[in-house]
Amino acid sequence: MADADLHFYFDPVCPFAWMTSKWVRTVARQKRYDVEWRFISLRLLNSHIDYAAHFPPEYEASHTAGLKLLRVAASVRRAHGPAPIGAFYETLGEETFEREAVPDGTAAAVHRGTRELATSALTRNGLPAEHADALEDSTWDAVIQAETDVALTLTGKDVGTPILHFEPPTGTALFGPVISRLPDDAEAVELWEHVVALSRFPGFAELKRSLREQPQLPSFGVAAGEVGKQEDWHGGSRRQKK
Repeated sequence: MADADLHFYFDPVCPFAWMTSKWVRTVARQKRYDVEWRFISLRLLNSHIDYAAHFPPEYEASHTAGLKLLRVAASVRRAHGPAPIGAFYETLGEETFEREAVPDGTAAAVHRGTRELATSALTRNGLPAEHADALEDSTWDAVIQAETDVALTLTGKDVGTPILHFEPPTGTALFGPVISRLPDDAEAVELWEHVVALSRFPGFAELKRSLREQPQLPSFGVAAGEVGKQEDWHGGSRRQKK
């Protein structure tokens, strides 16, 4: 994994990080490149913010669940190396976002139980269930904070999840792309090539529009191929709601 072609920084409760990860996996299968899955916590990013004043009411519980699940991932990585993290994250994402709609699209960990979700994901990936004990162990937060800080040194601070570091260690990192729909195989590669081209230009800083639709995910009641409601929808991909 030291020679990974991409470092992907994720928070497991961010729906846009999940959608981007699905796109990345689609391209990786076709272009045969390696991804190292790394940690960034929305809860730690927003540790200085009054959630009640800046976010919808469900965000604090959701972001806290994400931090707890990253603690489990950190425990897995210390014991087994980085190789299992991609599959573990994929299982968490499937359970959270690819099942029936949950209230307000909030992460399934909040509604189904964070320990239940973590234990199921560990078991499905052949990992010891005792890693779920890390859920309530805040000593792992230093590891997650350090990795979050690394991600922010690559992009600057006014970003959220996901962060993609292309062609590490010398390549450029970007926040996003934030996408609400999963491209087909051909579109996925085309989008990838455009994004990588942007990342290779050292003067590129930002390309953005704030109008967006809900992610086309079953957890939001939007099936793939349906056009979601267009609105200024944030969904936790940013550090803070603007």
